[in-house]
Amino acid sequence: MSSAFIALQHILPQHALSRFAGSLAASETPWLRDRLIRRFVAAYGVDLSEAARGIGQFASFNDFFTRELKPGARPLADSAAFILSPADGAVSQLGPITGGRIIQAKGRDYSVAELLGCGAAEAARFEGGRFMTIYLSPKDYHRVHMPAAGTLQATSYIPGDLYSVNVATAAGVDRLFARNERLSCRFDGPDGHFASVMVGAMIVAGIDTVWPNTFRTHASAPVHEDFAGKAHSFAAGDEMGRFYLGSTVVLLFEPGRVDWLDSLKPGDPLRMGQAIAQRLSA
Repeated sequence: MSSAFIALQHILPQHALSRFAGSLAASETPWLRDRLIRRFVAAYGVDLSEAARGIGQFASFNDFFTRELKPGARPLADSAAFILSPADGAVSQLGPITGGRIIQAKGRDYSVAELLGCGAAEAARFEGGRFMTIYLSPKDYHRVHMPAAGTLQATSYIPGDLYSVNVATAAGVDRLFARNERLSCRFDGPDGHFASVMVGAMIVAGIDTVWPNTFRTHASAPVHEDFAGKAHSFAAGDEMGRFYLGSTVVLLFEPGRVDWLDSLKPGDPLRMGQAIAQRLSA
């Protein structure tokens, strides 16, 4: 089944499907909007009890999908001691960055430079550091938050494919996270230089940030933006972006800055704000 699913993705018009899904998700027609939301909630078991609003209070399916939570729904771990999970989801992979490469799945890896869409010097800053890949399932809360305090330095929007990012596809498609459409965001903070990469996927209609940006998803050319000196600073746990359907977040830290908690392993569920690493600079 997984091989057939992967083969199908190779021939599907990925961007056309995602744009079509995006047009439906953006519709504010009440009967269509509420039917889409109700069917999605039933199909994926979405827990609306923690959402700040209920069905009938969302402007569109996109508004529902990027729903905010009730105050206190995601308590933050002690950010003075720990790095925080940036999203709800599950650990896909985690470990060291070796030889400029990141493990995707057994027998598959990809390069830091490809993932970030940056030059060799920027990628080299992460050599010997740590990475974690977090998969967001359809039922999850889809806002992405800061894993640590930091000031935005640069972003790179990299156009690409839109394969699914589930476990089966990660195991079967080479360089998945370095070939899908993505936005890499790089920060400086007390925990050094770190990156949070938002990776798109099949039917993902958009990626957005809380700061003003000039990129547009499903574009054909990369967009690199320099934010140094523009005072976009965030505390650990602050919202930084959101997915309109989908997908995956990849975190990268420089060497000697963090140690992932020994208790974490691939497949473990995560909640935004929970402790995922010890801060070695604490």
